[in-house]
Amino acid sequence: MTVLNSITATRSRIETSIPRKHGPAIAGYESALKKFFEHVLQALLKHIDFEVVQCVVIASPGFTKDQFRDYMHLEAARRDLRVIIENKSRIILAHAPSGYKHSLKEVLDTPGVMSLIKDTKAAQEVQALKEFFAMLTNDSARACYGPKHVEVAHERLAIQTLLMTDTLFRNTDIASRRKYVNLVESVKKYGGTVHIFSSMHVSGDQLAQLTGIAAILRFPLPDLEDIEM
Repeated sequence: MTVLNSITATRSRIETSIPRKHGPAIAGYESALKKFFEHVLQALLKHIDFEVVQCVVIASPGFTKDQFRDYMHLEAARRDLRVIIENKSRIILAHAPSGYKHSLKEVLDTPGVMSLIKDTKAAQEVQALKEFFAMLTNDSARACYGPKHVEVAHERLAIQTLLMTDTLFRNTDIASRRKYVNLVESVKKYGGTVHIFSSMHVSGDQLAQLTGIAAILRFPLPDLEDIEM
């Protein structure tokens, strides 16, 4: 998958049946694993342009990522794959709880990954969402979500950071779209920071599960809990 500034795009999907690593089946296991690694390597060579991509993250549960990295480096040396050899430092490993798209959130939170992508819009959004959830857990009166609670917080000039998904601006109701545009402009006017999350990015998908709008507040508003969402 490629994580761009605003979207997460699946460039290649590789599915291989790998036998269990037991007894007589060991030869079949190693052959299937090598075939799988070769498919992944070819996909990497085809889709990754290091003139554009800042880093490549190899992520998996267990040690599959380590095995693939070893295979890739051996093959790069054997075949003289300069694009791999010259960009070794930009290819890093990270743990992923699964091979599914939703696991990218945890991968992007890995310190080694964050340090490489820290200046990108995607990284800033991931960090903002991380800070929101931390505030919601540790000081819940300084975090809110849902249109009504965010609206009340803004009326009190309490919004420090506004988080919104782009789907709110694609609402078929013109009045609703205008309301959110005005909200963004007003929050910026009063010194707040605004992050617009793409619904096609993993972090935007996570925010969408919280109604698509949330905010970190300058000061606590404990009475928001009494206002119906």
